[in-house]
Amino acid sequence: MTEPEHKRSGVKQRFPALYPILDAEMVLRGLGPDPQERRSVLRRIVQELAETGVEILQYRNKQDEDEVIAADARAMRDAAGFAGRAPMRLILNDRAALVPEVGWDGVHVGQEDLPPRQARLLTGDNALVGLSTHNEEQLIAANVEPVDYIAIGPVFATASKRDTSPVIGLEGVRRARALTEKPLVAIGGITLETASSIYAAGADSLAVIAAIFAAPGRSPAQSAKDFLEIFS
Repeated sequence: MTEPEHKRSGVKQRFPALYPILDAEMVLRGLGPDPQERRSVLRRIVQELAETGVEILQYRNKQDEDEVIAADARAMRDAAGFAGRAPMRLILNDRAALVPEVGWDGVHVGQEDLPPRQARLLTGDNALVGLSTHNEEQLIAANVEPVDYIAIGPVFATASKRDTSPVIGLEGVRRARALTEKPLVAIGGITLETASSIYAAGADSLAVIAAIFAAPGRSPAQSAKDFLEIFS
């Protein structure tokens, strides 16, 4: 696999190459009202991903109340570490105020969510804060915000989000890479077949949703392992 040019040029910040996003609507669809069943599913997925070698995981839940998300987060936190391996870093989508409460590692916010500076105040100096961008103007603005990484996309068309900005393609990833030295996370329509080309275009990390959590006939852990083998 071709090594990205920005890595050869000395950008030294390391960010996990694979960044799964566990979307509650996708993963928990069809479950009954039993909260124990819900948390059992989440714990199993998180533990299996951790055992596979996933180093960071985002939980995206746009529909439930804070109380439900907090209970989910605590269950996932318990499952994130196991003997012989450091716990994966857990990132909560949008709900910055919950991060310290549930003992997670950071928050990811979008353009219409809490501003990054407020998210940083709520989560603390040691938390990871990420920000979604969809074009060069947003990325340039994000580069001066107190964020630890910047997401860019959608790279390709995606069905995992209803409201999406225009696709940027591989050339959009290359342009984004030239505009920041912060860790760059590509997102949107990423598959096993396209992963290497996106990484080579300059992304430090690939945020993957459907290709991990909705791959036909494959568990999330099996799909994550396939992605990790590409980066190894």
